[in-house]
Amino acid sequence: MKLVSWNINGIRTFKGGIKTAVDSLDADIICVQETKVTRDLLDEKTAIVDGYNSYFSYSRGRSGYSGVATYCRDSATPFAAEEGLTGLLNNHERSVGCYGAHSDFSNEELQLLDNEGRAIITQHKIMCQNKEKTVSVINVYCPRADPDKPERKLFKLQFYKLLQSRAEALLKGGSHVIILGDVNTSHRPIDHCDPCDIDDFDENPGRKWLNGFLYSSRQEEEEETDEEDHNKEIEITDCAHMGRFVDTFRYFHPARTNAFTCWSTLTGARQTNYGTRIDYIFADRRLVQEQFAGADIMPEVEGSDHCPVWAQLKCLLLSSSKPPPLCTRYLPEFAGKQQKLSRFLVKVDQKLSQAEPKEALPESQEEEERRENVNPFHANNVSGKKRSSASESVAPKGKKSKKTNTSLKPRGNLLSFFKPKLTDVEQCENKPGLDEFTASHNNPKASTTSELCSGTGSTTEDTKLVVDTPSQLCTSSTTGEKDRMVKTKQSASQLSVGQSDVKKGASSVFWKSVLHGPPPAPCCKVHKETCVLRTVKKEGPNMGKQFFVCGRPQGHASNPEARCNFFMWVEKGK
Repeated sequence: MKLVSWNINGIRTFKGGIKTAVDSLDADIICVQETKVTRDLLDEKTAIVDGYNSYFSYSRGRSGYSGVATYCRDSATPFAAEEGLTGLLNNHERSVGCYGAHSDFSNEELQLLDNEGRAIITQHKIMCQNKEKTVSVINVYCPRADPDKPERKLFKLQFYKLLQSRAEALLKGGSHVIILGDVNTSHRPIDHCDPCDIDDFDENPGRKWLNGFLYSSRQEEEEETDEEDHNKEIEITDCAHMGRFVDTFRYFHPARTNAFTCWSTLTGARQTNYGTRIDYIFADRRLVQEQFAGADIMPEVEGSDHCPVWAQLKCLLLSSSKPPPLCTRYLPEFAGKQQKLSRFLVKVDQKLSQAEPKEALPESQEEEERRENVNPFHANNVSGKKRSSASESVAPKGKKSKKTNTSLKPRGNLLSFFKPKLTDVEQCENKPGLDEFTASHNNPKASTTSELCSGTGSTTEDTKLVVDTPSQLCTSSTTGEKDRMVKTKQSASQLSVGQSDVKKGASSVFWKSVLHGPPPAPCCKVHKETCVLRTVKKEGPNMGKQFFVCGRPQGHASNPEARCNFFMWVEKGK
């Protein structure tokens, strides 16, 4: 029986797909944290993986936040599964049970603790020395204590307390318990790359809780002393009671250093192994001593700011014949069953719907085209009133026809607003041509079109000449007008080019004065390498200010390959 836990920092970051990722881990039970997926964003490829059955817990308050999932091989199908730690989210059969006492929490606190999708529990059957036993696997993503938000520190401690209460209740109910996931607290100084203030390291509230939750070697020494002197009472100064769970990694590797599971991606700290160990696999003491064969970290596996951790047991894992109802394959959108139409309908009060006036929907374009084809005379009519009355006569009763403002005048193109103004010659060239002259000759009442083309008033004889011999108009006026038009266009283009160059020069000077760009980066004094520009994002008096630091990845001060302590503020106006 092999288990793997991994904070994947977003389940949709796997480029090769979730199937390839879980197969590469080669485990029976794979627990992932920080999936950042909600129920509405869960797709079938992620929820239904061939050869596995999966169980998800989602954040109900924020999208793209938190979330955990457990993938079990079909040969390791659990007998029960449940979302959350409080039992408030349990609404189906085959749940895990054993919730413990919640007297220290209010109902509102319990709902908030389970509202962020931070826990999934699966219960399995194992065969240990020809005896069938139960083991409960708790997949958790513990909250992070934001130093700027005191309420999140309290929330984190409450989550720890609730987790311990549920785990101990399961132990009391006769089940072995394995807790694995991102606990968001490094336990000892050996689990931290650079523990500051070593004397006060254990004063952190999260570490105090771990000291009481985990069974330590100091307790073993005290137990040996108690066996020699049965009258002596055991006193443990750093915890209220005996820890019942064991850190499996430290059980097999008690003195290994630089064994970290999380690194900062902003500073490139993974290159120098400047991180912390905050991903654990905890198990009850008896199960570790009798069945655990090994536990370790997998820093060679990339794809997240965390690396996976694994543990292996000697016992045989039994499989259930059918997954519990929490399995994602039973969700309606993935079950492959036709849903009832009533799921998509909402009951509406008929009295209210009848009282409200109904607004007719706009008619389709095909209906408008059909009317024009049936009655083209009305369609070509200039009068907007006749057009609307014709459309209303064709439209059925009870519907309002769409009124359109029709006009024979074509609407201008958007590009016409950006064209340069036409000269007098161009305006004359764009005036009506020979067809308009013949029309005016046939109609005495029409205005004399030749006056518009000449630019100055012409005589009646000129007009007769134009009408009688139109070819002479084309030959006599075209050459002169073309010469004037070419000269006008050349002078206008030269003027516009000169003006545009002046405008471009003025605008470039202005924007250079406003957006002067980043200042030249200096070189750090230790490595003589170009520094990188950073911006303060933390709230405070320096928020928004920029500064230069060494461009190398963050690391321990004793590491010459790591970032040096070069720092320089960017002065204003540079």
